[in-house]
Amino acid sequence: MAHCGFNETSPKVQTPRPEIVKPTHGTIDQSKKPVLFEIFGEIWTVQSQLGQGVSASVYRVSSGRAAATTTAAAVKEFQADTHGGDYGYHKERSVLEDIQGHKNIVTLYGVFTNHSCMGVVNHCLLLELLDVSVSDLLVRGSSATQVGREGYVHADLKPRNILWGADDEGFKLIDFGLSFKEGNQDVKYIQTDGYRAPEAELQNSLAQAGVEVDYGCTTAVDIWSLGIILLEMFSGVKLKDTVCSQEWKDNRTAIVDHLFASNSVVCPAIPVYHLRDLIKSMLLNEPKQRCTAETALLSPFFSIPFAPRIEDLVLLPTPVLRLLNLIDDSHLHNEEEYEDILEDMKEECQKYGSVVSLLIPKENPGKGEVFVEYVNSSDSKEAQRLLTGRTFDGKFVVATFYPLSAYKRGYLYQTVQ
Repeated sequence: MAHCGFNETSPKVQTPRPEIVKPTHGTIDQSKKPVLFEIFGEIWTVQSQLGQGVSASVYRVSSGRAAATTTAAAVKEFQADTHGGDYGYHKERSVLEDIQGHKNIVTLYGVFTNHSCMGVVNHCLLLELLDVSVSDLLVRGSSATQVGREGYVHADLKPRNILWGADDEGFKLIDFGLSFKEGNQDVKYIQTDGYRAPEAELQNSLAQAGVEVDYGCTTAVDIWSLGIILLEMFSGVKLKDTVCSQEWKDNRTAIVDHLFASNSVVCPAIPVYHLRDLIKSMLLNEPKQRCTAETALLSPFFSIPFAPRIEDLVLLPTPVLRLLNLIDDSHLHNEEEYEDILEDMKEECQKYGSVVSLLIPKENPGKGEVFVEYVNSSDSKEAQRLLTGRTFDGKFVVATFYPLSAYKRGYLYQTVQ
C-alpha cells in the first residue's frame, strides 16, 4: 500500500474512470451495491458488504492477480449529498489524517472518488481491513487513550466500533463520523443508546426539544462508554436495557457490584476487584470526577500479566497457528520420523496459504505442538477454518491462533486450560 496517499490531487494517484459501479444481485441494496472499485489505477473486487449506515456503506475488497499477492482492505463509500454524506466523509477523513500512526487507530491508506454508472460521484476512504469486533466476541461468548490525548472526543464508542487488528495484535478504533475536538463540538446528537453518558443524554434531549444549548461534552463521555463496554465484556451480555433503566440511574454502583458477585466464570489470574473498581471510576455521574484515560491505564488491572485460555486464542486471529493433538512423543526423538513429519506438515499447511516458518518443539514448552507462521492473518484464518477437525495420522487436528509477537521471541508459553 506504499503507493496510497492522502492527497486526492497527488500526481501518484490516478483518477478513477467511470462505469465502475454496476448493479449486482444480492440481499443488500441490490441497485447500488458495487462489484468493483478502481483505486489508484488498480481494480479492486468487492467481496462482501461489511456494514451499512444512513450516510455510508463499508465493503471488504481485494486486489491481486494471484493468491500469493492478494491484498485485502476495506472501502467506506459515502453517499453524495444525502444525509450528510459529504460532511461525514470530510469529517472522518480529517480526524483520521490528524491522528494517524497509532497502533490502536484504524489505518487510513488513502482517499479516492468513485463514479457510478449513473454519473454520481461518491467520496471513499480506503482503510485497513480489521477482524472481529468486541461485539462479535460478546455474541460468541485501551484504544480511547490516544484519541483523548489528541483532544478528540470519539463520541460513539461501542463494541462494534472496536475491532481486532490481527497483524498488529491489538484492538483498534473505527468510525470517527461523530468525532470532534474538545471545545469544538459540531454535532447535536452523539453516542449510541446503551453507551451514552448522562451529560450526552441531557444534551441530546435538549437539542431534540429545540432548546439552544452550549455543547460542551468532553472525552469523559468516551470514558463512560468504555466503562459500559468493559462491564459487558466481563458479564458476557449486552446491557442496553439495564443501563437505560431507572434502576440503573438510581442504583448503578449496586448493579455493578451484583454483576461482579454473580459472575463465577472468571479467569482466576485476574483479581476481578481491580476491574470492578476501574469500571466504577469510569461510571461516575459527574464528568469531572470520572477517571481519565491516562489514570485508567495506571489501574492495577492493566499491570497484571495473564495467559489467555485456548478458547480465547481461537477468537483473535493472528498470522500464527498452533496445532494440537497431532504428534506423539515417540516421533520427536526419531530424527528420520521427525524430519518426515516436518515435511508432511509444511506440505499440508502450504495448501491453505504462504508459510513463512514452521516449528515443532522437541521439548517443553510446546513439546509436540506445531506452530505455523503464515505470511498474513488472512491465510492463517483460512488454514484454521479448514484444518480444524481434519485428521492427521489418525488424529483430529485442533487449530488455535497464537500471538505472533510471542512466537517471534521464541516464547512458547503454556496456556491456561
